[in-house]
Amino acid sequence: MNNAVNFILESGVSLSVFAMIYILFLRRETFFKLNRLFLLSSVLFSVILPFLKFRIYDADPTILAEITVTPYRNLIEAVTVYGKDLSGSVEQAILSANLIILIYILGVTFFLGRFLLRIAVLYRLISKNQVQHLQGFYLVTINKELSPFSFLKYVFVSSSLQQNEDYPKMIAHELEHVKQGHTYDVIILEILSVFQWFNPFFWMMRRAIRENHEYLADQAVLKSGINRGYYKKLLLNQCVGVQFEIANNFNYSLIKKRIKMMSRIQSSRFANGKILFGLLAAAMLVIVFACEKKESFEIDPGRMQPPQEMKVSFVDGKLKIEGAEENLEKIKSLFSDDSGFEISDDSLGNILLVKKENKTTSLQKDEPVFYIVEDMPEFPGGEGALRKFITNSVEYPDIAVKSGIQGKVYVSFIVKKDGSVANARIARGVDPSLDKEALRVINNLPKWKPGLQRGTPVNVNYTVPINFLLDPQPLKEDLKPMPLKSVKNNS
Repeated sequence: MNNAVNFILESGVSLSVFAMIYILFLRRETFFKLNRLFLLSSVLFSVILPFLKFRIYDADPTILAEITVTPYRNLIEAVTVYGKDLSGSVEQAILSANLIILIYILGVTFFLGRFLLRIAVLYRLISKNQVQHLQGFYLVTINKELSPFSFLKYVFVSSSLQQNEDYPKMIAHELEHVKQGHTYDVIILEILSVFQWFNPFFWMMRRAIRENHEYLADQAVLKSGINRGYYKKLLLNQCVGVQFEIANNFNYSLIKKRIKMMSRIQSSRFANGKILFGLLAAAMLVIVFACEKKESFEIDPGRMQPPQEMKVSFVDGKLKIEGAEENLEKIKSLFSDDSGFEISDDSLGNILLVKKENKTTSLQKDEPVFYIVEDMPEFPGGEGALRKFITNSVEYPDIAVKSGIQGKVYVSFIVKKDGSVANARIARGVDPSLDKEALRVINNLPKWKPGLQRGTPVNVNYTVPINFLLDPQPLKEDLKPMPLKSVKNNS
């Protein structure tokens, strides 16, 4: 369901962007073939866009050699934490609104039914009326008043018009629709309308393509040698009878627009450059929608659900879990050292869970702190494990998400002689909510392998930048060195 919503939203936004570009920059130009290419490419691109995914962020851990060491601080490569992106938030909002889903499904059902009904009506016209196989097309003669129209290789015309002296010119117009394959464009638009019926920009795009079909057919007929003034008069005289939306009608477009376009001076070659707006829009849409980092994880529901025959209660500020021994062992396996909970047993072997308190250990004022040592401190499992721990532990504050707050928080801390983390502080902050969360995570880091200077454990200072991002665009922030304060170096 999420994929379907993502497709509808992204293709809808893309269609809207291209429709506005066409209306603002290309609609009045006379290079009709290029306009048709632009419009059809826009539709095709909008259908493909939701399936494009380009990975631009490498999730692999950074090797130790890529750690930047300066005379001021030992900087570990920034850990990036993502909030919900725009499309993800919109998807969630739509999926949580059953009424919106119901209305959309009703619209899809209506427009799909309308499309199939129109196909059935055309099929019935072909089967119930006289059909002549002429050179390159089929002529269907209908015994009622209607404007000439075409569908695929079929040209439909009223029998009353066959005695009209303008009949050959009308047939010539419809044959241009057949030769240029305009029906295929129309069928694609009708199918797309089933899913984009709610999007007003889609209907603008649809009307623009249908108008362009008429301009192309008119242009071809005029190039065949028909007098321009005579042809304009013909358009004014033939606006009669039934018209079919799914077919190419002789009088589909507003007659006034078609006549104006015939009288318009041919656009200059420089006007072709306006097509660049479309290329820029396509690049922008790819960056916004296709170059975003979206990762999914599959969780075994059975593993996360408590086993049967267990009792959970709250005693003295601790969560007490009672049950069979084998079930309790399964529960223990769910809570690792970095889960944020401390696990203990009571005298009966039941599990007691309590949320870990933030560690706020500090260093004695007279203890020396090193910034560069012979053997630097090492997080258990290496820097990749450190990045994973921080990424999994940070929870993007809801107040920051709602307020659109993002930025890079620099947290400075000391790895003590015993490997514990102390003196965590904000070296450069962004917002109290983000700063507090970054401090909480750093204060809960497990013990490191301490740094060594001449074989002796020493205190070593580190700084970790944590990027809080609400979208996949990286923050363009220059890394400025921290001011060096008092440094005691006994090396």
